[in-house]
Amino acid sequence: MTADPECLFCKIIAGEIPAEILHSTERTVAFRDINPQAPLHVLVVPRDHAPNAAASAEAGPEMFAEIAVTARAIATAEGYDDHRLVFNTGAGVGQTVFHTHGHVLAGRSMTWPPG
Repeated sequence: MTADPECLFCKIIAGEIPAEILHSTERTVAFRDINPQAPLHVLVVPRDHAPNAAASAEAGPEMFAEIAVTARAIATAEGYDDHRLVFNTGAGVGQTVFHTHGHVLAGRSMTWPPG
């Protein structure tokens, strides 16, 4: 496993910073967002550190399948049939923690376009 000792999400994965963990596998960890934007707002992160979704995709696209399956399982377990899965790649579109993570959002009406 690769980790960045300065990365907030790597510290959560390592158990150095507390988080409400909802799901954990050999390759991913899912925890509630501390600043939720919907009734359900969970982050699904790979255990291996990569700065963004594009870097994770270059390393191996199978990670996105696992994140999507985890997102669906969490939404279903929380009682939602529908959910939104969002990846921000870069500060210009709102990424603030530079470790790949998918936002699982559900429980309110989502508009389009987002923003």
